[in-house]
Amino acid sequence: MRFVISVVDSQTRAQHSPEEIRAIDEFNVKLKNAHQRIFAMGLDSPSTAAVFDNRTGENIVVAGPFIESVEFFSGFWIIETESLPVAQGLAAEGSRACNRKVELRPLLS
Repeated sequence: MRFVISVVDSQTRAQHSPEEIRAIDEFNVKLKNAHQRIFAMGLDSPSTAAVFDNRTGENIVVAGPFIESVEFFSGFWIIETESLPVAQGLAAEGSRACNRKVELRPLLS
């Protein structure tokens, strides 16, 4: 089963401490060694986003994020596990490692 663990951050966030960076690195190594990590990446601030809508052929581009909110996704892991309970445990570990809330969602095949 494949899942995405999205890191939930806020506009007023503090930079990661050296301890958090070390914990995130250790979590990434654990996922990689267990062959559970497919991909992981951080995301830039929502202020750098643009929304494109070309459904009608008009190619509308709007600067800024799709949804304005004080919370946003600042990174993610795509993982593969044998079960939902294992993915839930990894989501809890990821939250602890990065000291942020995370959202776990199954990926559709």
